[in-house]
Amino acid sequence: MRNSAEKLSNDISLMKKKHRPKDAAQKFAIYACAILTVVILFYLLIYIMIRGLPNVNWEFLSTAPSALNKTVGILPSILNTLYMIGITLLIATPIGVGAAIFLNEYAKRGKIVKIIEFTTETLAGIPSVLYGLFGALFFGVTLALGYSIIAGALTLVLMILPIIVRTTQEALKTVPNEYREGALGIGTTKWHMIRTIILPGALPGIITAVILAIGRIVGESAALLFTSGIGTNMPANFFGHMMESGATLTVQLYTYAAKGQNEPAFGIAAVLVIIVLVINLLTNYLSKRFGNKNK
Repeated sequence: MRNSAEKLSNDISLMKKKHRPKDAAQKFAIYACAILTVVILFYLLIYIMIRGLPNVNWEFLSTAPSALNKTVGILPSILNTLYMIGITLLIATPIGVGAAIFLNEYAKRGKIVKIIEFTTETLAGIPSVLYGLFGALFFGVTLALGYSIIAGALTLVLMILPIIVRTTQEALKTVPNEYREGALGIGTTKWHMIRTIILPGALPGIITAVILAIGRIVGESAALLFTSGIGTNMPANFFGHMMESGATLTVQLYTYAAKGQNEPAFGIAAVLVIIVLVINLLTNYLSKRFGNKNK
């Protein structure tokens, strides 16, 4: 009886929470860091919106910058940004997804694959200004593309390929191996298995990779200053404009801020914040939608 009572008291003592000063201090530090991060984020968003939204109107969004007409519109920059997104994704997405499929489904795990993966991770960490210098020398000078939309897009392809490759690889790894073994066991070819089973299962991750790449394209400025330039002319036609200089929204923001024109700069910043928020919401929506379909 005495032994059972002692055992019961020991169990109760083990179940009791022990209040340690170090645990309380660490918990307080974690909550303080989280609150500080959220406060800083909301402060930046609110400050940019308060300074920027009063400058955003239909004239601002639908006209081109003109000293004669005294307008500071951003329509050419919006179109240039759309050009940059479309051309870059058109080139980078099939290459990136194809490379991820090869590395994850076909290549044997070894030194070569490890070197390729290490290289892609290294490329993801290179400062964008170095990409810009390389793009200016190789695409602009060596290939004689000069300051042009296509030179900027090709430079951005190099920048977002690591994002698409690594994110797609992780998405492919989430598909259970039992699916692969079952498909191959009934006699299907490997490519048919990848096309009909693996890719649909990894689709939410691939969509996330593409949308993250769009976010990188929209927010890039340093590399594009050296490659696509600061042109703000309205495009006459698609193919002709590809070979012309064209400033994206972030580059136009930089040029306005460098000239001390803070009001239009904050207006562009507000537009960019809204675009980034829409991209993040779209990422979450598509991931949940396609994720639920594949369950």
